[in-house]
Amino acid sequence: MFSLKFSNNAAKFIKKLEQKFKDRIEKKTNELQKVPFPRDSVRVEKYKDYKVFRVRVGQFRILYSVDFNEKLIIIIDVGKRSNIYD
Repeated sequence: MFSLKFSNNAAKFIKKLEQKFKDRIEKKTNELQKVPFPRDSVRVEKYKDYKVFRVRVGQFRILYSVDFNEKLIIIIDVGKRSNIYD
């Protein structure tokens, strides 16, 4: 099982959300700890130097990277679809 690490941006965004959305994002990140590449994960092409993936949680997207050496999932950003890729 992988550990989770949240970037400051992701943590701030999640902190501002309503509880029902926090719960849904927490559920998805817990699933990522068990299965880092679920069927609905997609590689984000914007990041050329790193392998960054995204998963959907309703109207939100979670951008993350996986460090196999450290057994760590790094949550890079969380946001609404309309402005997560800016």
